[in-house]
Amino acid sequence: MKRTPMTRRGAEALREELKRLKSQERPRIIKAIAEARGHGDLSENAEYHAAREQQGFIEGRITQLEHKLANAEVIDPASLPNTGKVVFGATVELEDQADGARVVYQIAGEDEADIREGRISITSPIARALVGKEQGDVVEVAAPGGTRAYEIVAVRLR
Repeated sequence: MKRTPMTRRGAEALREELKRLKSQERPRIIKAIAEARGHGDLSENAEYHAAREQQGFIEGRITQLEHKLANAEVIDPASLPNTGKVVFGATVELEDQADGARVVYQIAGEDEADIREGRISITSPIARALVGKEQGDVVEVAAPGGTRAYEIVAVRLR
Protein backbone atom coordinates (compact mmCIF):
# COMPACT_ATOMS: atom_id res chain seq x y z
CA MET A 1 0.00 0.00 0.00
CA LYS A 2 1.37 3.37 -1.00
CA ARG A 3 1.77 5.81 1.88
CA THR A 4 0.35 9.31 1.36
CA PRO A 5 2.47 12.26 2.51
CA MET A 6 0.74 14.63 4.91
CA THR A 7 1.94 17.38 7.23
CA ARG A 8 1.33 17.10 10.96
CA ARG A 9 -1.24 19.93 10.70
CA GLY A 10 -3.08 18.09 7.91
CA ALA A 11 -3.21 14.82 9.86
CA GLU A 12 -4.50 16.65 12.93
CA ALA A 13 -7.27 18.31 10.90
CA LEU A 14 -8.40 14.90 9.60
CA ARG A 15 -8.33 13.45 13.14
CA GLU A 16 -10.45 16.35 14.40
CA GLU A 17 -13.00 15.85 11.62
CA LEU A 18 -13.13 12.11 12.34
CA LYS A 19 -13.62 12.75 16.07
CA ARG A 20 -16.43 15.23 15.35
CA LEU A 21 -18.20 12.85 12.97
CA LYS A 22 -18.02 9.95 15.44
CA SER A 23 -18.84 11.87 18.62
CA GLN A 24 -21.37 14.44 17.36
CA GLU A 25 -22.73 13.76 13.87
CA ARG A 26 -23.19 9.98 14.12
CA PRO A 27 -25.20 10.17 17.41
CA ARG A 28 -27.25 13.10 16.04
CA ILE A 29 -28.23 11.21 12.89
CA ILE A 30 -29.05 8.02 14.82
CA LYS A 31 -31.40 10.09 17.00
CA ALA A 32 -32.97 11.68 13.89
CA ILE A 33 -33.58 8.23 12.36
CA ALA A 34 -35.20 7.00 15.58
CA GLU A 35 -37.48 10.06 15.71
CA ALA A 36 -38.44 9.67 12.04
CA ARG A 37 -39.25 5.99 12.62
CA GLY A 38 -41.63 7.07 15.34
CA HIS A 39 -43.69 8.97 12.77
CA GLY A 40 -45.04 5.77 11.28
CA ASP A 41 -45.02 4.50 7.69
CA LEU A 42 -41.39 4.56 6.51
CA SER A 43 -42.20 4.19 2.81
CA GLU A 44 -43.53 7.75 2.61
CA ASN A 45 -41.47 9.29 5.41
CA ALA A 46 -39.19 11.91 3.81
CA GLU A 47 -37.49 12.71 7.13
CA TYR A 48 -36.52 9.05 7.56
CA HIS A 49 -35.13 8.75 4.02
CA ALA A 50 -33.19 12.02 4.32
CA ALA A 51 -31.71 10.93 7.65
CA ARG A 52 -30.72 7.52 6.22
CA GLU A 53 -29.08 9.23 3.24
CA GLN A 54 -27.18 11.54 5.57
CA GLN A 55 -26.14 8.55 7.69
CA GLY A 56 -24.71 6.87 4.59
CA PHE A 57 -22.73 9.99 3.77
CA ILE A 58 -21.36 10.29 7.33
CA GLU A 59 -20.41 6.61 7.53
CA GLY A 60 -18.72 6.86 4.12
CA ARG A 61 -16.73 9.90 5.23
CA ILE A 62 -15.70 8.17 8.47
CA THR A 63 -14.43 5.19 6.47
CA GLN A 64 -12.61 7.50 4.06
CA LEU A 65 -10.93 9.45 6.90
CA GLU A 66 -9.89 6.27 8.73
CA HIS A 67 -8.35 4.94 5.50
CA LYS A 68 -6.48 8.19 4.81
CA LEU A 69 -5.10 8.35 8.34
CA ALA A 70 -4.08 4.67 8.29
CA ASN A 71 -2.12 5.23 5.07
CA ALA A 72 -0.70 8.65 5.97
CA GLU A 73 3.00 9.28 6.19
CA VAL A 74 3.07 12.27 8.53
CA ILE A 75 6.01 14.51 7.75
CA ASP A 76 7.12 17.40 9.94
CA PRO A 77 8.90 19.87 7.63
CA ALA A 78 10.86 21.33 10.55
CA SER A 79 12.51 17.95 11.20
CA LEU A 80 13.80 17.59 7.63
CA PRO A 81 17.42 18.47 6.85
CA ASN A 82 17.60 21.92 5.28
CA THR A 83 19.45 21.21 2.05
CA GLY A 84 18.04 24.30 0.35
CA LYS A 85 16.06 22.11 -2.03
CA VAL A 86 12.28 22.19 -2.36
CA VAL A 87 10.79 19.14 -0.60
CA PHE A 88 7.37 18.10 0.70
CA GLY A 89 6.32 20.55 3.41
CA ALA A 90 8.64 23.34 2.27
CA THR A 91 7.39 26.90 1.98
CA VAL A 92 8.52 28.38 -1.31
CA GLU A 93 8.54 32.04 -2.35
CA LEU A 94 8.26 32.48 -6.11
CA GLU A 95 8.55 35.43 -8.45
CA ASP A 96 6.60 35.35 -11.70
CA GLN A 97 9.11 36.10 -14.45
CA ALA A 98 6.44 37.75 -16.63
CA ASP A 99 5.17 40.41 -14.21
CA GLY A 100 7.39 40.24 -11.11
CA ALA A 101 4.47 39.26 -8.86
CA ARG A 102 5.49 37.24 -5.81
CA VAL A 103 3.58 34.34 -4.28
CA VAL A 104 4.31 32.05 -1.34
CA TYR A 105 3.17 28.41 -1.29
CA GLN A 106 3.63 25.54 1.10
CA ILE A 107 3.76 22.13 -0.56
CA ALA A 108 1.29 19.94 1.31
CA GLY A 109 -0.70 16.74 1.00
CA GLU A 110 -3.69 16.45 -1.32
CA ASP A 111 -6.21 16.72 1.52
CA GLU A 112 -4.50 19.82 2.92
CA ALA A 113 -4.30 21.85 -0.28
CA ASP A 114 -6.06 25.20 -0.01
CA ILE A 115 -4.87 27.84 -2.45
CA ARG A 116 -6.53 30.62 -0.40
CA GLU A 117 -4.22 29.70 2.50
CA GLY A 118 -1.19 29.25 0.27
CA ARG A 119 -1.04 25.44 0.45
CA ILE A 120 -0.69 23.54 -2.82
CA SER A 121 -0.94 19.79 -3.33
CA ILE A 122 2.25 17.80 -3.84
CA THR A 123 0.53 16.38 -6.96
CA SER A 124 -0.19 19.80 -8.52
CA PRO A 125 1.78 20.76 -11.64
CA ILE A 126 3.53 23.64 -9.88
CA ALA A 127 4.59 21.51 -6.90
CA ARG A 128 5.88 18.75 -9.19
CA ALA A 129 7.92 21.36 -11.09
CA LEU A 130 9.36 22.79 -7.83
CA VAL A 131 10.36 19.61 -5.97
CA GLY A 132 14.10 19.06 -6.10
CA LYS A 133 14.88 22.61 -7.25
CA GLU A 134 16.54 25.26 -5.09
CA GLN A 135 16.72 29.01 -4.52
CA GLY A 136 17.69 30.87 -7.69
CA ASP A 137 16.36 28.18 -10.04
CA VAL A 138 13.76 29.13 -12.64
CA VAL A 139 10.99 26.60 -13.23
CA GLU A 140 8.47 26.47 -16.01
CA VAL A 141 4.93 25.40 -15.19
CA ALA A 142 2.21 24.49 -17.66
CA ALA A 143 -0.78 26.58 -16.59
CA PRO A 144 -4.25 26.89 -18.14
CA GLY A 145 -3.25 30.23 -19.67
CA GLY A 146 0.03 28.86 -21.06
CA THR A 147 3.47 28.13 -19.68
CA ARG A 148 4.59 30.36 -16.80
CA ALA A 149 8.14 30.81 -15.54
CA TYR A 150 8.87 31.35 -11.84
CA GLU A 151 12.13 32.06 -10.06
CA ILE A 152 12.51 30.43 -6.66
CA VAL A 153 13.30 33.36 -4.36
CA ALA A 154 13.36 31.45 -1.05
CA VAL A 155 12.88 27.94 0.35
CA ARG A 156 11.98 27.53 4.03
CA LEU A 157 11.24 24.51 6.19
CA ARG A 158 9.17 25.31 9.26
